[in-house]
Amino acid sequence: MADVDDCDVTMDPEMEILSDEELEREAESFKEQGNAYYIKKDYSEAFEYYTKAIDMCPKNASYYGNRAATLMMLSRHRDALEDAQQAVRLDDTFMKNADSVLEYEKMAEIGFEKRDFRMVVFCMDRALESASACHRFKVLKAECLAMLGRYPEAQSVASDILRMDSTNGDALYVRGLCLYYEDCIDKAVQFFVQALRMAPDHEKARLACRNAKALKAKKEDGNKAFKEGNFDEAYQLYSEALTIDPNNIKTNAKLFCNRGTVGSKLKKLDQAIEDCTKAIKLDETYIKAYLRRAQCYMDKEEYEEAVRDYEKVYQTEKTKEHKHLLKNAQLELKKSKRKDYYKVLGVDKNATEDEIKKAYRKRALMHHPDRHSSASAEVQKEEEKKFKEVGEAFTVLSDPKKKSRYDSGQDLEDDAGNMGDFDANNIFKAFFGGGGGQGYTFEASGPGNFFFQFG
Repeated sequence: MADVDDCDVTMDPEMEILSDEELEREAESFKEQGNAYYIKKDYSEAFEYYTKAIDMCPKNASYYGNRAATLMMLSRHRDALEDAQQAVRLDDTFMKNADSVLEYEKMAEIGFEKRDFRMVVFCMDRALESASACHRFKVLKAECLAMLGRYPEAQSVASDILRMDSTNGDALYVRGLCLYYEDCIDKAVQFFVQALRMAPDHEKARLACRNAKALKAKKEDGNKAFKEGNFDEAYQLYSEALTIDPNNIKTNAKLFCNRGTVGSKLKKLDQAIEDCTKAIKLDETYIKAYLRRAQCYMDKEEYEEAVRDYEKVYQTEKTKEHKHLLKNAQLELKKSKRKDYYKVLGVDKNATEDEIKKAYRKRALMHHPDRHSSASAEVQKEEEKKFKEVGEAFTVLSDPKKKSRYDSGQDLEDDAGNMGDFDANNIFKAFFGGGGGQGYTFEASGPGNFFFQFG
């Protein structure tokens, strides 16, 4: 606030003479109106009101400082310099502010080298409080906002600069950088090219343009190889693309997911899961990566992990398809916690009736108690258990109705014929025709060797 005696205005004799306090109050009112227009980016009106404030109190340094900032925004740099010099002559604290700005600029340079982009943004915000019209500070802030993934903020700062100076190469570069990191590569290249047209020596724009073109080409080559079924080639191309620019998080997330898809096609499920996990780490909202990883878990019969991923997907996007995938994974998880009759018989889940019969014949003979009569008590007990499991599995899978219920995840224990009541020996006899006069024996043909013989 200026002292009362800082206000010195020559008044028209016929005008009402205002006291110093009234002059100061009037000047402050003009300054506040100027500030309001400045915030609205109406710099011409802001200039008018700051000038009125200066006319009222020509010895107030802050008014000159405000008008200097406005003149900078109006690209009237020589006039801005004169106002800034006048502000310093009237108040040496403006020089102290300049020293403070230089210190923040130095700290920002160190922060940028260390890739501490949050620190750079903080320093530029502090510096801009005293040098609000400095495009260089704004561009550095915008670039770091882009590196932090705060693209809308970065775009806003760059756009403000371009409204004042459409040829600003740095601002064009930042606009392109935001688009590049948002995986809008074609548009990004246009901005990089425009930046280089305005500033041919702009090395950052040149490097970003080269990376963008290389990334696009390598990714498209990988996609082409995948569509043509050349999975090994696609895997290699996606891997090469991932080395181009580690900073491009969004594109790299897609590349990891694509490589994970290729890995699943190559039956490298663990590798595919790892790539999908890397994609999710880069972009936690990447639904496609969750879906791909969940399917890999399903293929590995790791149903709890699959359910967890499908739940995440369904919470984010409640579609019928996602609900169906979740329900299916939950069903498979439930089924996995009970006895797997297909594994007991050693057959695939799509095994035919004949394949199931052949599998039962083989396993029943292998684990029949008579075959292990000379083994230790412990072995006999284990083989008897397996023999019963084989009979139980065959009872279910050879009966179309029971098999259908079993495959759909229903509990067979609720059946009238409880599974615990069946006799494995009776099933064996019925299958091999042991009843009705036909006999069967196991005879030794050497130590530990037996063969089955019909009588």
